[in-house]
Amino acid sequence: MKDEKQQKLSLKREVGLIGAVSLIAGTMIGSGIFMSPQTVISSVGSSGASLVVWASCGLLVILVSFCYAELGTVIQESGGEYIYILRTSGPVMAFMLAFSSILFVRPAGVAGISLSFAQYVVAPFYPECPPPVSVVKCVAAAAVLVLATVNCMNVRFSMSVQVFFMVAKVVALGVIVVGGAVMLAKGNTESFQNSFENSNVGINPIGVALYQGLWSYDGWNNLNYVTEELKRPEVNLPRALVIAISLVTGLYLLVNVSYLTVMTPKELMSSTAVAVTWGNKVLGSWGWIMSLAAALSAFGSLNGTFFSGGRVCFVAAREGHMPDILSMAHVHRLTPSPALIFTTVISLVVLIPGDFQSIVNYFSFTAWFFYAVTLSGLIYLKIKKPELPRPYSVPIVLPILILLVAIFLVLAPIIDQPQIEYLYVALFILSGAIVYVPFIHFKLCPGMFDKVTTFLQLFLEVVPAEKNL
Repeated sequence: MKDEKQQKLSLKREVGLIGAVSLIAGTMIGSGIFMSPQTVISSVGSSGASLVVWASCGLLVILVSFCYAELGTVIQESGGEYIYILRTSGPVMAFMLAFSSILFVRPAGVAGISLSFAQYVVAPFYPECPPPVSVVKCVAAAAVLVLATVNCMNVRFSMSVQVFFMVAKVVALGVIVVGGAVMLAKGNTESFQNSFENSNVGINPIGVALYQGLWSYDGWNNLNYVTEELKRPEVNLPRALVIAISLVTGLYLLVNVSYLTVMTPKELMSSTAVAVTWGNKVLGSWGWIMSLAAALSAFGSLNGTFFSGGRVCFVAAREGHMPDILSMAHVHRLTPSPALIFTTVISLVVLIPGDFQSIVNYFSFTAWFFYAVTLSGLIYLKIKKPELPRPYSVPIVLPILILLVAIFLVLAPIIDQPQIEYLYVALFILSGAIVYVPFIHFKLCPGMFDKVTTFLQLFLEVVPAEKNL
């Protein structure tokens, strides 16, 4: 079966090292660094502690990515966590991941990023008061629709959008870092005197601060979704991860130092859009540039999320875990348009009730639950199948350590402040198993989607994607 599949699916290995780095870094530097600093500092209460949180998030992500680099070189298939869980924990767990990822986690990510994009776009028009929620949501919806269209039209175009925005972001963060350095040189150091005063040290504040910080690092695993399109993955996967994540961690720390140089922790906490407040204080009448930079940054990250999100849907459908229509591609454009349209519709539904804060917390809760499952899969492979060829290997202590951190991140907010929403999310993940048993294991109603599939194939001009994806 495998050989037959390889003949049909000729995935071109086109992503080199630079492309790989910009896919990871370009999705990581999204809206998070412009939105999360105020939440991180208001949960931990002091500037010193907030910098510690940002640094530890970076360290955690670098360590997790080492484990992912080993997984990606042992199991050289696209699909990220989904494929690793499928190969180590079996189909039920993998289906639960695909189910919650496609119906909740990815759309929530898209909704969260588009909301922050919208807040930055409308901020300059409402200088005195917070912008009306309906306006923000309409702008967010428009952004999602534009990107869906771009991604359905042409893969190469959406990749060049990605590279362009990646450059714009690094330049914007560079401006913030340089501006902060100038202010530091002038002697603005109030925020760093007694920098650990009033720190809140408790399980919940630290957990929430880590969630918000990690949201800004989200996207570090994007390369693992497209392993099959990477040149020499055994060399380039670990390299790209280390380069991109160290670059982003360094930038984030410098940017936070810059924010704190210009604003006091109190000003930082009360700001709705940190980068704009920073811009108004440092650049004066040119402050609107920061709004623009933050909006561009979120837009680029949104594009990257769309780009890799379609892959999970596609791989799951290829393994028979999703309706066939989702594993098809457009006849001429060769883009997985059904999977993209599906993601778009769900993202727009999630947008309607959602606010940024709660989206981030529930999103992180689900994501870390599955990271924990993936890491336990790596530990299983190390103990049970030591004979597998491993071009790259980490000591077994590492995944065990991170597994413990992941368990802390999943349990901390629940134990400290139980909220009914977490129960809903847990039930939603479990409902995946309930759907799995009748429809996929026992294949009830096999012909249920046949007519719909045929109609959609003709309507969207798509065919089963065997080649060129």
